[in-house]
Amino acid sequence: MAYMTFVSGIELSRRFYAEAVAPVVRGPHSAALAGTGSEVLGFDTERSTDHNWTARVFLFLPDLRVVPDVPATFLGHTTNLVVARLGDWARDVLGFDPRRPRLHDWLATPTQVFAEFTGGAVFHDDLGLGALRDAVAWYPDDVWRYVLACQWQRISQEEAFVGRSGEVGDELGSAVVAARLVRDLMRLCLLMARRYPPYSKWLGSAFAQLPAAADLTPSLTGALAATTWRERERHLATAYETAAELHNALGLTEPVDPRTGPYYDRPFRVVNAGRFVAPLLAGSPLDVPIGAIDQFVDSTDALGHRALTRAVVDCAHG
Repeated sequence: MAYMTFVSGIELSRRFYAEAVAPVVRGPHSAALAGTGSEVLGFDTERSTDHNWTARVFLFLPDLRVVPDVPATFLGHTTNLVVARLGDWARDVLGFDPRRPRLHDWLATPTQVFAEFTGGAVFHDDLGLGALRDAVAWYPDDVWRYVLACQWQRISQEEAFVGRSGEVGDELGSAVVAARLVRDLMRLCLLMARRYPPYSKWLGSAFAQLPAAADLTPSLTGALAATTWRERERHLATAYETAAELHNALGLTEPVDPRTGPYYDRPFRVVNAGRFVAPLLAGSPLDVPIGAIDQFVDSTDALGHRALTRAVVDCAHG
């Protein structure tokens, strides 16, 4: 079988819309590549085409009684024209009306969902898809400060365990904690850069696009590759200080001393991440650093269940 030249999902969908969908659509509409899939986040490669790969366009119409006919294949790929009403689709994806988000809407929606809703590409827009995307392009400032505080809180809860585990000879346990902290630092940096962190498969790819990645990646990879807890701790300390400087550059709080130091009287080097929490929470409508849903729930099945995430957040935050 001869392999076709790889065309990114966004480009394939753009051409499918322009050449096969637009010519047969009558009246106002919006069209986009949206929904789930690596191509929506821009991380697709030739490997992505080995399953569930189609020339795909979401077509939003005010009247679903007239659905245009499109070819079954396009550029050698099967086609998938998803036709829906814009408002119904947006509420189904997000779990709320993006024109009027409330505090718990922001907290109950995983960042992966926001990344998908605001990712992809819009090809035509008579009905206001762009405005809906803009409405949730990033958190309101008070929610942003809150999720940042909660991300620092996560780091504060485990930063001393790299040394404590290692001190008793548990290098494997120390390495597991270090890996968790690396993940939390990557997510923190994405949040500071106003980027919705994607799920684990693409977390590193999204992180690599940040300007700060050039400085942080050697420290983070060093922490993961280290075979002793002291080496692991040294690399993490460098990463903590870089992240702290990024925090100060945001100007959201008074500057916090970015230097690492001991954990109380114990000989473990930490940034004492709790120092960032209280200043970020100042003036927040939420004062308990539990976090948004994917800061305290880590089940894919749970995060994909809109009613469940809403119920959990309603219970957690009252």
